Amino acid sequence: MPEAKDTLLRLFSLLRLIPEYPRYSTAPTLHEKLRDRGFYVDLRTVQRDLQRLSGPFSLIDEEEGGRKQWSHAKNAPLDLRDMEPATALALYLAEGHLKNLLPQSVLDLLGPQFNKARNYLGELEQNHLGHWARSVRALPNGKALLPAEIDKDVWQETSAALLERKPLRIDYLSRSKAAAKQLLIHPAGLISRHSISYLIASVDGYDDLRQFALHRIHHAERLNEPARARPDFAVDTYIRQQLNTAAPIEQVELVADVAPQIAWLLGETPLSPEQSLEPLPNSDWQRLRAKVPDDKETLWWVFGLGENVHLHQPKRWIDVIKEKLTKMSGLYRQSMPHQSATITDAHSCQEAP
Repeated sequence: MPEAKDTLLRLFSLLRLIPEYPRYSTAPTLHEKLRDRGFYVDLRTVQRDLQRLSGPFSLIDEEEGGRKQWSHAKNAPLDLRDMEPATALALYLAEGHLKNLLPQSVLDLLGPQFNKARNYLGELEQNHLGHWARSVRALPNGKALLPAEIDKDVWQETSAALLERKPLRIDYLSRSKAAAKQLLIHPAGLISRHSISYLIASVDGYDDLRQFALHRIHHAERLNEPARARPDFAVDTYIRQQLNTAAPIEQVELVADVAPQIAWLLGETPLSPEQSLEPLPNSDWQRLRAKVPDDKETLWWVFGLGENVHLHQPKRWIDVIKEKLTKMSGLYRQSMPHQSATITDAHSCQEAP
């Protein structure tokens, strides 16, 4: 009985390792992945398993370079992965959130799972989860730019290389040089920030980590050799200390008077774990104190509050805000000749009989 159970588990694992058409995997590749999952059988056994499974599970096989490779037929009628109601609901809500973060090409790859979740919930007409899915939406906080488009093949190769710890040969379009350059890189992490996804990697022959915007990678090829190991890399530390800055980000004390609606917001969703709000005498405003990163993102958040905040510290931020306000005031005070003429012409057209 244990032997039969092990065989059944191996067959299920093998089926889950076979990619969906148009991607293929060879028997040696599947054999290696099975060994990684603890199934120690020889290659010939895997080849026999594939032949046995090809009929009932709609597997496709083709010859390339003298070797047979395998794929699941597109929209295969049987999906071995079961779905729990809570999982279906989480996927349904995640789709609404991710569509503001991920490009359409990546969402298309996740489409079968999202469709499965919608179909599952659609069958639960009498279930409260199905009703909740029709009543709940995920909306971004603030204006979200449309995600930068990423080539499907680039996403497949980069994500697989990161998971399998393999190097990548890429053609990368540098924003500063406006020209594509071929690079060999060693992936360390992936960060999705607003509408852009960044692959964190080191160029072969160099130690420093760099950010590669995925939508600027025009071609990616995953290599079979191991990538350079980065045991010291921690994505959270990288985000906190090095993302978009040449030096580690310091913590500073933010002191500001905030309007009642901002104080209420920060009382419910704090700006920092180290935060305090104190009522100001003879006012409905409150004094905010918080330890925050000394970065542009936090500075722009404060600047975006406009007339609802009076900043006291850090002093450097006050100087930056004053400079920006002076430039904005000058921009709106001055009258540009071509703009004035355009506005005058527009009014003339509207008032003409």
